[in-house]
Amino acid sequence: MVRRILLGSQLRRLRESRGITREAAGYSIRASESKISRLELGRVSFKARDVEDLLTLYGVTDEAERGALLSLVKEANVAGWWHSYSDVLPGWFQTYIGLEGAASVIRGYEAQFVHGLLQTEAYAHAVVERGMRGASREDVDRRVSLRLARQKLLVAERAPEVQLVLDEAVLRRVHGGPEVMRGQLEHLIEVTELPQVSLQIVPFSHGWHHGESGTFTLLTFPESDLSDVVFLEQLTSALYLDKREDVAQYERAMRNLREECPPADETPALLRRILSEFA
Repeated sequence: MVRRILLGSQLRRLRESRGITREAAGYSIRASESKISRLELGRVSFKARDVEDLLTLYGVTDEAERGALLSLVKEANVAGWWHSYSDVLPGWFQTYIGLEGAASVIRGYEAQFVHGLLQTEAYAHAVVERGMRGASREDVDRRVSLRLARQKLLVAERAPEVQLVLDEAVLRRVHGGPEVMRGQLEHLIEVTELPQVSLQIVPFSHGWHHGESGTFTLLTFPESDLSDVVFLEQLTSALYLDKREDVAQYERAMRNLREECPPADETPALLRRILSEFA
């Protein structure tokens, strides 16, 4: 996903620098203007022949430059590990998993559930089972397995920096019963010991805060060519925002949320206090 976006953005810059319209670019590869738009946004797969023809049209003749871009085509077309879960994974969420796996910084606010990267198996099972009512046991188990597989990011060699803020309601809304919640709270206490993870809680006592618009996730990538992306999950789809002005608003919201919360080093004590209430 990220390789497709990166390749698409580079092709767009080359086209615009030569003053070539999307319509003309589409004609050169026997495609429509909308196909060029989808390619440049990284929303469809690339064919090496199409990229070769576009590079020729854009006047890219240097073999090293062409080779680097064509190698991106191969990388962009490699299916991610999560594609084996496509039978239980909505297409719009496959995009998110690809972006999440490539991010160097993951920031987010959660208003209702513990973030998927921090859920225990029992908690995830309770949440997924409730959200997939009527689904077979096998489908529920596969969705949970996918969620746990995502968490390997946290212990990867190049683990991303993770900054998460949870509303206190997340910790008090019971999923799966008291025993499941105790396990989840204990897990969160353990997670706070990871050096790359910062977890903060917005306490009820704070009142109004900058997360009033609801849950969101901000993804930052190591490639300088890629802008930050805001992920907003909806009931049957998702929004991916990358316009600078949109991203800036969510960055401000995240910054304000973190400033309004008690510092991360106070989170374990708050979690233990809530844990004692489930004893």
